Amino acid sequence: MAFFPDERLDNIFWQALSGRQARFASGTANARRYAPGFSPIVGFPDPQQPDFAALAPFCAPGEQFYCDAWSGPAPAGWRIELEATMFRMVWAAAAPLEDPASDALALGPAHAAQAMELAGLTRPGPFGPRTIELGEYFGYLHDGQLVAMAGERSAAPGLREISGVCTRPGWQGRGLARRLMLKLIRRQLARGETPFLHVMCANSRAHQLYLDMGFRDERETVVRVVTPSLPGNALR
Repeated sequence: MAFFPDERLDNIFWQALSGRQARFASGTANARRYAPGFSPIVGFPDPQQPDFAALAPFCAPGEQFYCDAWSGPAPAGWRIELEATMFRMVWAAAAPLEDPASDALALGPAHAAQAMELAGLTRPGPFGPRTIELGEYFGYLHDGQLVAMAGERSAAPGLREISGVCTRPGWQGRGLARRLMLKLIRRQLARGETPFLHVMCANSRAHQLYLDMGFRDERETVVRVVTPSLPGNALR
């Protein structure tokens, strides 16, 4: 499998949490997380040597967080709940000529409960009740029920992540999520941003769909779900 490394995407979550999206985050110069309610993702200046001690005061026992690019042993007071691998993919095709989802609804805080319910059904990745505030989100509703959505999560200079892509069971196979993604891609490219996304390596169907759309594999990386268990951590 060929990879096409893009140094702009190095340590992308730290870039987002300490840069363009710092207002959505909490932490220190050594560790940051999206604030409670947003996507439970953490970042460190050096992802190979994460400073979990610096992160701990900003976490509550039992919270689960996603981190990437780290494969060392669990530090004291933390548990590794899950380990897998994911592809980071970057857009490598021309801009879509037309908006294929001009009829889609722009989602906002009023749709947070519906977005959370759909994410709970389909598990598109780390998602919180305020995740749709991180960028543009679009969706399709049927009889008042959200049946498909896609939106934006992490951001860094010249880069924008497509995330939260999901379709309600019973509505797959109609191309709704693909149309929403192409809408976002078109809008990002028009703003001078390069779209990128993450997909679990085990999800071969979605991976192939993204390749067919015009994404290419930038790298493969470890992703872990970790939980703090230290008593007395004070969320702040």
